[in-house]
Amino acid sequence: MTINSRDKALALIDEGLVSADDMLVMALKYMSTDDVEDMLDCNELSARFLEDEEDFEDDMDDIGQDEDDENTQDDEDLFRDVDMMIGEDADA
Repeated sequence: MTINSRDKALALIDEGLVSADDMLVMALKYMSTDDVEDMLDCNELSARFLEDEEDFEDDMDDIGQDEDDENTQDDEDLFRDVDMMIGEDADA
């Protein structure tokens, strides 16, 4: 039986091996910008579903600035942690 990789990712979160926020960042960094745009649109979170597109773009700019200010873990640490988790799964 093949394990669904989505279920595995959710299980890693449930088991406390990675936070939901970190998993989200990993997924978004892995996806192309077109994939992210399509995902947002499919979930009605793109500008075309919002009443005022300018407000949406301003909100997105604010989110990006807040993210930069609050992000304390750099990408190298995050990817090192992921590599360690993958290595542990391979050993199991």
